[in-house]
Amino acid sequence: MRQLEVLTARTRRWAVVSCHARRHKMKLEFFGSQPSTGAARRPTIRQTVDVKRRSLIELNTAVVLWAGTALFAKWIPLPAHQITGLRSVVAAGALLVLLAARRDSLGVRGLRDLGLLIGSGVALAAHWVTYFQSIQTSTVAIGILSLHAYPIMTALVEPLWFKERLRAFDVGLAAVVGVGLMVLVPDFSPDSPILQGTLWGLLSAVLFTLRNLLTRQVRSAYSGIHVTFWQLAASVAVLLPTTLAWGEPVSASSGYKLVLLGVLFTALPHTLYTNALEHLSARSVGMLGTLLPVYGTVTAALLLGEVPSMRTIVGGAIVLGAVTIETGRALRKR
Repeated sequence: MRQLEVLTARTRRWAVVSCHARRHKMKLEFFGSQPSTGAARRPTIRQTVDVKRRSLIELNTAVVLWAGTALFAKWIPLPAHQITGLRSVVAAGALLVLLAARRDSLGVRGLRDLGLLIGSGVALAAHWVTYFQSIQTSTVAIGILSLHAYPIMTALVEPLWFKERLRAFDVGLAAVVGVGLMVLVPDFSPDSPILQGTLWGLLSAVLFTLRNLLTRQVRSAYSGIHVTFWQLAASVAVLLPTTLAWGEPVSASSGYKLVLLGVLFTALPHTLYTNALEHLSARSVGMLGTLLPVYGTVTAALLLGEVPSMRTIVGGAIVLGAVTIETGRALRKR
């Protein structure tokens, strides 16, 4: 009889524990929670794809805004180095206000990171100066199109830089983009400003490629805004002395345009672009960035009266074809 009472008591305790366990499980399922396993959960395939799509949206938004920056080289009657220096000051100030509002730290983890941030900022400053010089020397179309040799440079240099395998597919896509850009350029006469503008644009492409490669080495440790601010600060340090020494008087109209250029067309797109580098390789970002010539050509046609020729339309179609292929590949990769 005594054994029967003990067995009955144990059975009741087990029933109570089981009831509580079932209730706890139902509660977790209701709130969409899962019991802790003590280990960090890896992101699902769907979450990874969503991050890539968000990165592609950020990148394309940045490209649309960048397409409008070329117009400021024509709209602001100042030297290229002065426009770039003042643009950097405004953009760096805007990001500093944003960082202060978010109470983000501007600290750097070591001398290596500091060197990479400063180096990428100097490359960015030189890229801007040569890019605007290309547009001022020739046209918006020539400046944009010659700059966009950088995806070809990136696709070929990045594997060597990071000791990765060079893929024949990337070389092929780079070649297709190169053909499209060659078709887009309307004039290669050696005695015309077109050649000078093209050379300035190609130099800008080299510098932009360097900036992307340096940024990739440090981007994973900092936020996009953090990286962009340090790059802009380095740009200010390099260009502000030349702006103060050899700059021209700035009118009220030019000042307004410089603020617009610095905030909406610089601080915002560069932050979006740097964020995209975290989830897309510099090679993929470079390929997707080839949309900019198309956006820039359309913008120049609407606002500057530079109507594209049939040659421009055909070249743009070739570029867009390569970009579409790279976009699908970027979503499937990683």
